[in-house]
This record gives sequence, C-alpha cells and structure tokens, in this order.
Amino acid sequence: MAQPYYLSGNLAPVPDEIDAHDLAVTGELPAELTGRYFRNGPNPRPGEDPGHWFTGHGMLHGVRLRDGRAEWYRNRWVRTKKFTDDAPFVGEGGVDLAAVSANTHVVRHSGRILALVENGFPYEVTPELDTVGPVDFGGRLTTAMTAHPKEDPVTGELHFFGYGFFPPYLTYHRLSAAGELVESRRIDVPGSTMMHDFAVTEHHLLWLDLPMVFRLERGGMPYAWEDDYGARIGVTPRAGGPTRWFEVDPCYVFHVGNAWEDADGRIVLNAARYTRDRFTALWGRIGGAEDPAVSAAASGVAVLHRWTLDPATGVVKEEALDDRGVEFPTFNESLLGRRSRYLYTVADDGVVKYDQRDGDSQVRKTGGDTGEAVFVPAEGATGEDEGWLLSVVTRGDASELLVLDARDLSDVASVRLPRRVPAGFHGSWLGEE
Repeated sequence: MAQPYYLSGNLAPVPDEIDAHDLAVTGELPAELTGRYFRNGPNPRPGEDPGHWFTGHGMLHGVRLRDGRAEWYRNRWVRTKKFTDDAPFVGEGGVDLAAVSANTHVVRHSGRILALVENGFPYEVTPELDTVGPVDFGGRLTTAMTAHPKEDPVTGELHFFGYGFFPPYLTYHRLSAAGELVESRRIDVPGSTMMHDFAVTEHHLLWLDLPMVFRLERGGMPYAWEDDYGARIGVTPRAGGPTRWFEVDPCYVFHVGNAWEDADGRIVLNAARYTRDRFTALWGRIGGAEDPAVSAAASGVAVLHRWTLDPATGVVKEEALDDRGVEFPTFNESLLGRRSRYLYTVADDGVVKYDQRDGDSQVRKTGGDTGEAVFVPAEGATGEDEGWLLSVVTRGDASELLVLDARDLSDVASVRLPRRVPAGFHGSWLGEE
C-alpha cells in the first residue's frame, strides 16, 4: 500500500537523531553570521502514522555558525509529554496543554528558546536543542500559545494569542520584554476556528476569523471549511477597546507578511491567501487524500494578497498582488508593524522577493524543495534589504543551508548538511546574545 502524501517524498520523516561537525561550506559565510539557525517541523517516529502532516512529533534541526565556519548540525525531537509518555491531548481530566507536538516554529524571547505549536503550551529548549519542558509563564498562561508570536521591535514586548475548542475561543496575551506575562484579554468571536496567524501594527492587533471551523465530532484534525461561518478581519486597539470587524471575501490564510498603518490611518495587511477550492484541496492532500486530482489542484495554491481596512469608513479593499503560488512570507522584522518595502516568499522551487513600493519582483530558482527564507539583517545596515536569507533547500536526498544576499538573491554561501532535512514549517536565526 502506498504511503500517504504526508509520509512520502520530502515530507517523509527521518528515523533518528544525529550530530555532525565541521560541515563543508561552499562560498564564504559572513563572519557576522555567528549564531544558530533552527528549523522546526513534523517528524513521526519510525512506524508511526499520525494521520495528518500537522500532527507528527516536532523535530528541531540546528546549524551552528561561527566566524565563517559551520561548526555543527544536529537534530532532536522535542520531548513533549505526547512524545515521551504518549499522553492524550484530551483525557478524563480535560485538555492537557502540555500533551502536544511542538512541531511548528522555534523562537527566542527574553533569552528563552521556545518550540511552538498552536494547540498547547510552548516547550523550552536549550541552545543545543535539548528539551527543558513546557512553559506556562509561572502558571499565568491558561490557553494555548500561537506558533506565530510577534515581538515589537520598539518595546520588545511579545504579542501572541491562544485559541481553543470552548469559550473563550480567542484570548490575546502580552509578554513584557523581560518575559513576564503581563496581560491576557478575551476577544469575542462566534466560534472556534483554526486561527494560525495574526498581525500587529503600531497601534492595533489584527485577527483572521476565517471559515475553517472546529467540530468535536469530526475527530482527527477536527477542522473543515464551513461556508456559513463567513470571513472577517478584526481590528483591536493594542491599548484596549472594542474590536471592529471587517467582512471580507471567503478565504483562508496560514501566514501573514507584514501589516502597518498608512498616513491616512488605513490599515494595510499582506498575506498568502487561499481560495475555498484550493484550500480544501490542500487540506485533503496533507490529511492523506490520495485522489490524483486533489494532489494536482493543491500545487501552488496561495497567492500574495492585500487588504486595506479603513476604520473611518468601515470599507475594506481587497487586491491580489501577484498570481504565482507562494507561501511563508518573511521580511525584515525590525519593521514589524511598521511600513516595510520588501517581502520574501517561497515558491515551489525558489525564493520570490517582492518590492511592495514599486510592485516589482525577483525570482531565485533553487532547483529543489525550498524552505522558508529567514531574513537576517546585516550589522549597521542602512537599507531595509541589507542582509541575508537563510533557507534549507533539498534536492533528492541531499539538503543544504543556503545563504543568499537579500538585496539581489545572489549566492553567498551554502552549508552541506549531513542528511536530508524533511520539508517542515518555520525557523529562526538566533544570533549571539
């Protein structure tokens, strides 16, 4: 019997944990790229079938760069209660927010490295990828934590949210720059939806309340598209106050780019947007659908899209910014919540850079399965795109950590990795503190 899509090709998991040292480098690694690149993604243990790509155990892949050398590669499963004890997420005692896969993202805030998944607590890990344990911020966090928190570059605060199966369906949280949970605020929504990402501007929080709706009786990954739920974007003042909702055309969004307020007070949001048909095709595919028509329809399904929300008039303008299939938008996060010019996305076999001021784009073909391109600013940079992009690229059974010049997408260096790194989700560059 053929393996399901999520256990085959470059989604197929690797069977073990390894260490390798003194990795081969092509080109010249910039000396100031001294730190660690970490990437997270699902990786079931040998013989396991999690039933969906999104539910495999989290595995972190790490590369240590220092002074122009690639000192080591290592990969480690995140040892959650689900991994070590086979603990159920929902049991007799209710929901166990520590019994999760921690398989989606890895970030650092206030010196703490956190492996994230949106249905439970984050797990702290060490710089060598060993698991410390679940984090609930001194017992103050009582909901899940999104895999896409946003660190304000001015205040150093970390904004995030949790969604759940039962009321309150959506809760906003804020960590201080020192890592203390200082605010939790309920956001009223009509039901439980799969809210994967959100956006933050200088003065607002933006919520994507879209029609991937939870129903307990579905089992497995208990979400499916429901036309009747509708689609809307919520705008909540960061300082407090009611949420204003803008109805939008039905769609789904996994990942936003950036958002900001323009000179006229309008709110601009860019994201990778899926139509109903293309999203449901993708959802079937990563959930194990074997219909060839479904697989074909799921290729390159999201396009770069913009919403402009006008609080003064209540009007929202929608526009597609391109027609090519892209995902995983990234940018220079020193401009998070403020107007930014450049956006980097990943297509089937390369990186696409968008100039959001002039409407131009550049494409860098990689000839392989290309992971999210993480932007790392150069020290003392005077230009927004002065820095590098780091991406794991896989061709067959060989993977590399590719370093591109973010200005023109030209090659800077490549680190040969000792094994294939399966397709995964998100990564971060953790420079020396």
